[in-house]
Amino acid sequence: MPHSLSRRALAGLALLPVVGCAAAPQAQAQRGVAMQMVPDFADLAERVLPSVVSISVTSEARTEMPPELRGTPFERYFRERQRGRSQQVMGAGSGFVIDPAGYVVTNNHVIGNASRVQVTFQNGQEYAGRLVGMDDLTDLALLRIEAPAPLPALAWGSSAALRVGNWVLAAGNPFGLGGSVTSGIVSARGREIGAGPFDDFIQTDAPINPGNSGGPLFNMAGEVIGINTAIYSPSGASAGIGFAVPSDLARGVIDQLRGSGRVERGWLGVSVQDVTEPGARNGAGAGVLIAGVERGSPAARAGLRQGDQVVAIEGDRVDTSRALVRGIAAITPGQNVRLSILRNGRPTELTVRVGRRPATPAPG
Repeated sequence: MPHSLSRRALAGLALLPVVGCAAAPQAQAQRGVAMQMVPDFADLAERVLPSVVSISVTSEARTEMPPELRGTPFERYFRERQRGRSQQVMGAGSGFVIDPAGYVVTNNHVIGNASRVQVTFQNGQEYAGRLVGMDDLTDLALLRIEAPAPLPALAWGSSAALRVGNWVLAAGNPFGLGGSVTSGIVSARGREIGAGPFDDFIQTDAPINPGNSGGPLFNMAGEVIGINTAIYSPSGASAGIGFAVPSDLARGVIDQLRGSGRVERGWLGVSVQDVTEPGARNGAGAGVLIAGVERGSPAARAGLRQGDQVVAIEGDRVDTSRALVRGIAAITPGQNVRLSILRNGRPTELTVRVGRRPATPAPG
């Protein structure tokens, strides 16, 4: 039996060189076609990197009192020891210039409560960064730097035009190494990762690592179509799943930060949940159920009730609670909006004067 198996093995091995030689021209041709399909990112990287920056931040962190010392004779001793003491915490991220006048976009979590921000360009030029404004709901921040000459700036692209499978280029400051680029494709769109009510991330397999946060994600035209924000990684390094805030969402936020230093969003003052049409495929939506109405809220003043079912905003169909929250948030506070609702199964309409979203509101 072992001898017979050996002959079979040898016979198999004897065939391999013949098959390999016969297939070589075809394999080479296939490799040639594949090489033609993979883009060369060199020109693109050379064009965009001068506008991509590394961001270093310094924060002051005070030592918290251990809970077991509170109310004991040691509490006073601890406070006296810590008076005037603070620990400097360093951090790093990425960003990019959107205006030659010196406006730089990055992530809110990169800046945090930094006491000092330093912006460094690929050519080694360094500038102090001043915070213009930040928005924690989309994790975006806008900085301003003062440069003696106009800075190279990037243009926004349309994230809505992206298709799954499109090539993208990510640039930033991974692990504090400075200007680096990685490439990949759009893996998915509209990802919700539990970051907040405005989750709408672009997923990419372009390697994104710690330090890439706040850096741009480019399409092949060199336009910014996303801001690299988060990764999914059991190890803390790239696992081929990165997330970027889409440019169509980011652009409006950045415009507001630039204009007033803050973002104002519309708000109804309701808690909501999805309604699924019985028998509908894939959980198709049938409107949004009002699960609760906050007392004194815009919704309460307009007569919206618990149990009402919102099906449209200004005639545009609403199928999910997330779509309702986003739709209302996009309306300028103080404006009137027409809601189409079902009340006890009967269609009706209500006009609501949209309020200003407070710091810690109800979902809607």
